[in-house]
Amino acid sequence: MEVTYEDLAAAHERIKPVAKRTPVLTSSTIDALTGAKVHFKCENFQRMGAFKFRGAYNALSQLTPEQKKKGVVAFSSGNHAQAVALSGRMLGVPAIIVMPTDAPPVKLEATRGYGAEVVLYDASNEDRAKIAEKLAAERGLTVIPPFDHPHILAGQGTAAKELFEETGPLDLLLVPCGGGGLLSGCSIAAKQLSPSCKVIGVEPAAGDDGLRAFRAGKLVSVPLPQTIADGARTMCLGKLTFSIIQKNVHDFLTVTDEELLKWMFFLWERMKMVVEPTGALAAAALLQGKIDTQGKKVGVVISGGNVDLVWAARQRLR
Repeated sequence: MEVTYEDLAAAHERIKPVAKRTPVLTSSTIDALTGAKVHFKCENFQRMGAFKFRGAYNALSQLTPEQKKKGVVAFSSGNHAQAVALSGRMLGVPAIIVMPTDAPPVKLEATRGYGAEVVLYDASNEDRAKIAEKLAAERGLTVIPPFDHPHILAGQGTAAKELFEETGPLDLLLVPCGGGGLLSGCSIAAKQLSPSCKVIGVEPAAGDDGLRAFRAGKLVSVPLPQTIADGARTMCLGKLTFSIIQKNVHDFLTVTDEELLKWMFFLWERMKMVVEPTGALAAAALLQGKIDTQGKKVGVVISGGNVDLVWAARQRLR
């Protein structure tokens, strides 16, 4: 199914009454470091702390009355889980979320706090999608996947739509990538609102399935990535997200966990922003100098801020 800019615009109108129009922040320190004029779209300030609210609310709000009554099932390591749980609570839709046993406790607690039923699974030997499909068949639920869904990625793309509306055309747009929902959605916005902008996906080095697929011209799966960027521990892009990425994205970059930690704490300290590791992917690639930004106008999506502060303090003290 094709997803158009008109779908993004419709999603934006749909979520506008409830989603936050998150701030676009700048830093003279970061501009000096990079030689660029950098604009951060801060989705860590979105409802439930991440961009995922945009897609989840857009998807759930388009369910039929019967689907809403029966409920939904989603699978996620954390942010999509919280987004579906919160959207379900707001729209009166019962939600069941399939989450890994090693999901960050802060994300598990928040998902339950939003009223969802959590079903735990072992990510090392169980398939979360199959568990969700089984629950859907047994209970008549609608499956809301984390990224490979037209309503989900249209909602995610509204983040870039807002960014371009505020900044005007950009030379570069750096976007974190897990399953590709945010990246593909943002690339649709970029193509419409800033056609000459180069869109770059950024992944953890341990989970570079997007980069491999982009280079190979076909979907590539990797083993379950072992990375602190828990929101990007995907093994493969989606069919729909990959088809859009192939058309609209210009390149991929990766960052190591060590680089992620370094620049995550930098953002905390210099910009006073609590950012989670996955949320810092694009910023880390920029600050690590993975791409030439001298004299350019650059957009960076900060995708989320749901981090376990106790865990983060331990990393800082190591």
